[in-house]
Amino acid sequence: MAEEDIRLDLLTKAELIEKFGPVNYLVFAAILLVSALIGVFYYWRGQKNVEDFLLASRSMGTVPMTMSLIASFISSVTLLGVPADMYTAGAQYMTCAVAYPLVMATVVHFYLPVYDGLRVDTSYQYLELRFNKTVRIIITLLFSIQMMFYMAIVVYAPALALIQVTGVLNGVNYDVEFLCGIIFAVCMFYTCIGGIKAVIWSDMFQALIMVSSFLTIIIFGNNAVGGTSVVFDRNYQNGRIELFNFNMDIRHRHTFWGTSIGSFFTWLGIYATNQAQVQRYFTVKKTSQVVTALWWNAAGLTGLLFLCGYGGMVAFAFYHDCDPIKSGQVSTKDQIFPLFVMQLMGDYPGIPGIFVAGVLSGALSTVSSGLNALAGVCLNDCLQLVSDIKLSEERRTLATRLLALIFGLITYSIVFLVKYVPGIHQATFGLFGMIGGPILAIFTLGMFFPFANSAGALAGMLSSLILTFWWGFGQTIAILEKTYDTSAFTTWMNSTIENCPQSWVGNMTESVTGSITEDSSFHHLGLYDVSYMWSGAFSSTICLLLGIAVSLIKPQDHKLLDKRLISPGCKSIFTCWPRRIQDCRWWPTRIQDRILNYYQEVGSQNEVKMLDNGDVNLVHMNTNFEDKHVDSANIRIKSNDKLSLSV
Repeated sequence: MAEEDIRLDLLTKAELIEKFGPVNYLVFAAILLVSALIGVFYYWRGQKNVEDFLLASRSMGTVPMTMSLIASFISSVTLLGVPADMYTAGAQYMTCAVAYPLVMATVVHFYLPVYDGLRVDTSYQYLELRFNKTVRIIITLLFSIQMMFYMAIVVYAPALALIQVTGVLNGVNYDVEFLCGIIFAVCMFYTCIGGIKAVIWSDMFQALIMVSSFLTIIIFGNNAVGGTSVVFDRNYQNGRIELFNFNMDIRHRHTFWGTSIGSFFTWLGIYATNQAQVQRYFTVKKTSQVVTALWWNAAGLTGLLFLCGYGGMVAFAFYHDCDPIKSGQVSTKDQIFPLFVMQLMGDYPGIPGIFVAGVLSGALSTVSSGLNALAGVCLNDCLQLVSDIKLSEERRTLATRLLALIFGLITYSIVFLVKYVPGIHQATFGLFGMIGGPILAIFTLGMFFPFANSAGALAGMLSSLILTFWWGFGQTIAILEKTYDTSAFTTWMNSTIENCPQSWVGNMTESVTGSITEDSSFHHLGLYDVSYMWSGAFSSTICLLLGIAVSLIKPQDHKLLDKRLISPGCKSIFTCWPRRIQDCRWWPTRIQDRILNYYQEVGSQNEVKMLDNGDVNLVHMNTNFEDKHVDSANIRIKSNDKLSLSV
């Protein structure tokens, strides 16, 4: 190691913390204040009823809805987790982008038409129409648990990383909890008083802050290391440019198959069923607006993923000869990018404050979207189902505000339970896989398989939950007990400390990555070695297959179903193939015709006639909404209106 190569420009974490001055606090506070004022503005404008509070009376535009879709689940998990994964494990995670257009196409062609045809207020209302009340309530409870833990993770983990590296709130007792409290207080304030309009417009503002802050940091960092060519050369020389690892071993943390297939199932569960996203589809008037927003959303997700990934590459190019992890300057990989920002921009007043605000804006957008969605599903899917109390519109609106506040307080309390999350990216991906996977499978079972019944839905869901929670918690315990050999299945890239200054090397701690213990009493199963990327795909598949098998024992009569409950895109699966393929001798024409006829018969025993006033009268519709046999029912459907039933 030549003395002239020593990185004397690198400051210790303690020295960098002192650079977070008053201007940065002012910038951070100003951005929080703007979010709060958006809520005040829409409170001043007023909400006429619950539909206005939760769905904006379907008056939102395409652009704000698109930005809100992007911001809702592109949280601090992406902003800190993706650069950290890129820095430590290479570019393979970037192949998640392969799944984004496939997810949007699937939602547009298969799931969205069902919601549009039923005009439901929440996505979980569909489950009662298709199966029964029990399925609806269980899925609603699972969604609530999933979202509360997710919001707690995406607030606590980045708050901890930012405080430990940037020094924001330095010297305040219980600084992490205090910063989390600030985030939740601001979110609860503008969500409770401003409703979905405040949430969507604040999402748009926060998305702009996220993108602009990261773009600024990356441009400065790119120039600091010598340009794009230097960034790619240093990453390539150290093996970080890896995009096409086609290893079929599902135990490897990131492979092409794991990232693309795993991301498809995880993101499909979010965009096809999660109320926080589906709720936004109901805030615009036309379905064409939703379709446009989803396709623009795919482009935005891809762009933000590559922006964050390139940020990790720039950070590595900067620290290529002095790794902050090996030298002990940071304790977790999630702190890499904040350290890089303070090292690079600490002398520029306000820039670190914009970065902190950008990261926490990701948390703000996620929490506000989650609180609004939780309030809606609790009001519509829980309270009104288990209680016969009739509330006026004014009282229902007040109840929705109070529910958002209560969920905010509960979620903040969960923050104290997620202090030992090993990595925010893996934790959130696993959470959506373990819970979101079965939820996706239940919706898919109902929309794609007319013979499916509530017994199959419940059996598949419970079996999948048991297996995936066993897997997820077993893997977590295996990591804590050090029986999980990370070095065998995780490609940790080369790094060095040969040019670190003495002030850094003095804090160096020996890495224990990949070390395992032989004397643990914990019984390690091979199941615990499977990569977290597969959690959504496996849980969905298990639930779907078991649901189909149980339903076939006593199948639902497809002729009695309301055909709006089955995705109209199902038939296109068998008719979309090129004519040249369908004319081949080996093509199963008879099977295809039988399947098409089966779907054509859905709802065929519902007698339909037009009334004089133009309404549709379904007479003698033995509609079996599972456990709700309606014989000799008179069901009247007005155009573009909800289903009204009188027996």
